[in-house]
Amino acid sequence: KPSQSYIALISAAILSSPEKKLLLSDIYQWIMDNYPYFKNKEKSWRNSVRHNLSLNECFVKAGRSDNGKGHFWAIHPANLEDFAKGDYHRRRARR
Repeated sequence: KPSQSYIALISAAILSSPEKKLLLSDIYQWIMDNYPYFKNKEKSWRNSVRHNLSLNECFVKAGRSDNGKGHFWAIHPANLEDFAKGDYHRRRARR
């Protein structure tokens, strides 16, 4: 099991994309591609990903997908610099 928190995993996925935003399904896929531990696990870890996206102010919705199914998720601008440096301790966005 990865030692990183879900915040760190989600952030790494988002930061890996050229647009710095991903759909929920793309976040799942990135985590499975980069951490085989999650590939064969039951799907309950996905609840944790959704929970972290919706409850932490460091993640924000960034528009609907082109097909209208789901939202893009991005890192709040106040957290972007810290997260890019690997510092995930500041969970509350400075608004």
